Amino acid sequence: MSESESGQDKTEKPTQKKIDDSRAEGQVARSKELTTFLVTLMGAVGLIMFGGAMAHMLLEVMRDNFSLSRDVLMDPSWMGRMLLKSGNYAILAMLPFMFAMMAAALIGPIMLGGWLFSTKSLMPKFSRMNPMSGIKRMFSMQALTELLKALAKFLVVLIVALVVINNDRDALVAIAHEPLELAVIHSLQIVAWSTLWIVCGLFLIAAVDVPIQLYQANEKLKMTKQEVRDEHKNSEGSPEVKQRIKQLQYEMSHRRMMAAIPEADVIITNPTHFAVALKYDPEKGGAPLLLAKGADLIAFKIREIGAHHQILILESAALARSIYYSTELEEEIPAGLYLAVAQVLAYVFQIRQFHAGRAKRPDPLGDLPIPPDLQRDS
Repeated sequence: MSESESGQDKTEKPTQKKIDDSRAEGQVARSKELTTFLVTLMGAVGLIMFGGAMAHMLLEVMRDNFSLSRDVLMDPSWMGRMLLKSGNYAILAMLPFMFAMMAAALIGPIMLGGWLFSTKSLMPKFSRMNPMSGIKRMFSMQALTELLKALAKFLVVLIVALVVINNDRDALVAIAHEPLELAVIHSLQIVAWSTLWIVCGLFLIAAVDVPIQLYQANEKLKMTKQEVRDEHKNSEGSPEVKQRIKQLQYEMSHRRMMAAIPEADVIITNPTHFAVALKYDPEKGGAPLLLAKGADLIAFKIREIGAHHQILILESAALARSIYYSTELEEEIPAGLYLAVAQVLAYVFQIRQFHAGRAKRPDPLGDLPIPPDLQRDS
């Protein structure tokens, strides 16, 4: 179990932000043994696949450079031209093998930790120049692990090399009696297959090192409970600040709602616990809009403001509850309440006509049609 600088145990899994920050700084799991294994494996396979062709092309270069005529020897400019020609020919011969090795060198790190380029990891860290920190790293568990891996690699390579050399002893001796061209090709074959056998030993080292690197990287990323709390607080904001923001938002919404009540066409109550204020604009079309709603003290305040501005207040407990629970502020009422609200607005129009002396007093509203799915118990 790892321990933080404050002395607390790092028992918590790293958060996604912690993982992302670590990647941004270039701190991901890497295995040098995996890269060494892949590069060596590709080198052995490359020699097996391209070794014969490379040997023939390089032998041609040797023949051209050692088969010299008298005219060539007397030409001072010949050396430069021949050097350029031989270099191009040698590069062309080695190009497939070089590309294979380059691919292995890139794939190795990507297989563990993925593709990552971080400028932060290139910046100098003066903390690494501290002699005491360097001495501490020299005698750390990490240094001991690296030492054991180096000894293991040495022993594995040594044992495999001795076994391979012993098995190829007769072939190595026979090379001395072969023609030059055949001897070169034979030598490359022996080197390639010997390297391939050594790679089998390196695979064991890589198979052990990869889980170790993953475990160590995960241990470095682990967090204390306090670090998790602090990160959550920094990313989400402290509860006190969030509560204050919510309170301010509520107060602003409440003031806007109260300021919109004088524009309402009707206020529907139940009659004391709930109150909703509706407005309908025939020019804009659409459904009636909920300007304000509230319960208890807020409902009382809505009725008080409505009465002050001579807005008609109707009692319909079922409709008031239904609108209160189904509609948000500044939204249109649901389609299921269109018929009930239409009857209310028609009644409001008739009352206005009555007060203007252009119509008789309308009959009181009866039960309003409210769908069962929009009904709310008192």
